[in-house]
Amino acid sequence: MSGPLVLVLNAGSSSLKCGLFEAAPDGGPRLLAGGQVEGLGGAARLALADAGGRALAARSRPAGAAVDHREALATLFALLPGLLGGRPVAIIGHRVVHGGVRFAAPVAVDEAVLAELEALVPLAPLHQPHNLAGIRAARALFPGIPQLACFDTAFHRTQPEEAERFALPERFFALGIRRYGFHGLSYAWIARRLQAEDPALAAGRVVVAHLGNGASLCALQGGVSQGSSMGFTALDGVPMGTRCGQLDPGVVLYMLDQLGMSSAEVARVLYHESGLKGLSGISHDVREIEAAGGPAAERALGHFAYRVRREIGALAAALGGLDGLVFTGGIGEHAAGVRARICAGLEFLGVRLDPAANAAHAPEIGAPDAPVRVLLRRAGEEEMIALHALEWLAGKGDGAILPGGRSAAP
Repeated sequence: MSGPLVLVLNAGSSSLKCGLFEAAPDGGPRLLAGGQVEGLGGAARLALADAGGRALAARSRPAGAAVDHREALATLFALLPGLLGGRPVAIIGHRVVHGGVRFAAPVAVDEAVLAELEALVPLAPLHQPHNLAGIRAARALFPGIPQLACFDTAFHRTQPEEAERFALPERFFALGIRRYGFHGLSYAWIARRLQAEDPALAAGRVVVAHLGNGASLCALQGGVSQGSSMGFTALDGVPMGTRCGQLDPGVVLYMLDQLGMSSAEVARVLYHESGLKGLSGISHDVREIEAAGGPAAERALGHFAYRVRREIGALAAALGGLDGLVFTGGIGEHAAGVRARICAGLEFLGVRLDPAANAAHAPEIGAPDAPVRVLLRRAGEEEMIALHALEWLAGKGDGAILPGGRSAAP
């Protein structure tokens, strides 16, 4: 007998992913069909496939079409009846990037929750509006079906206070100005996979590098977040496709006071014109930068690798050492050259790559005799959302309580 059907929507800054899952005999999620729309804002491409990789649908639009998230959602929803095969959807799980101070666990969405999440849009302007648009569209298409918001920030609420705070007066912390961390759904899935595959490594000190158009790193101790490269917003940390990453706040003040830029102009530069795109002058896409070559490409890739390498060192220091390094995300999983750049110079930590395994994108790419294991794992944000949804259905649980029973309230 088939288990309940879960629809998952994951709206990123430049992509929209979806998945249809059902409960496997072990209670975990089993993928039935999935796909994504890539290149939103430019030459958009949609591809849907079943769990075996058989193509179910494909669409493409030229760069001048500038397909946005709303059109992508409409296209996906138009294809849903054919994917469902007459089966009812039991629950819809959504990735929501920012849960703020209050939401530290998945929560069923109603109008009051939507209003609270809307208030967090300024903290994640590239993502939160699209996350909420997906929720609203799904509520309209599937009235009466539970909509579960699953938060990227929730996983990091276990960070120690010294990792969570900025060196600002206490009143700002009370207002929720703190380091939240992001990509938590990806890190939660990696932590679960490591626990299932290698409990000894999972119990140790692991840095996970989620590298894609959005990029961050997380320090795990025993599968629990101890720190992240991202902070109050998804601008912080390492450079990304179009985002600057860590930046001296004095630069922002200078832009405002001395260059006469408006806050909107500054935001556009930091969110949309910086990162790999700004450094290379070529593209936000590592594949296109590598193909172009030349000094500008070298500058962009070299800086990106340097910043990621530096963050790995910082997080290893926070953990007191390193037992494992995991690469995930689009760049982390597929860009062997970038991985090699990042790991070059980390020998002092015990990181050494096996060049052949790295070139082949093997599940384990570290040298067999190296003290630190280096792994590749597929990002599983949709699977993690589906698992949250199945667990919610099983227990009808809801709320925002941190591990150990600590309240999420400030």
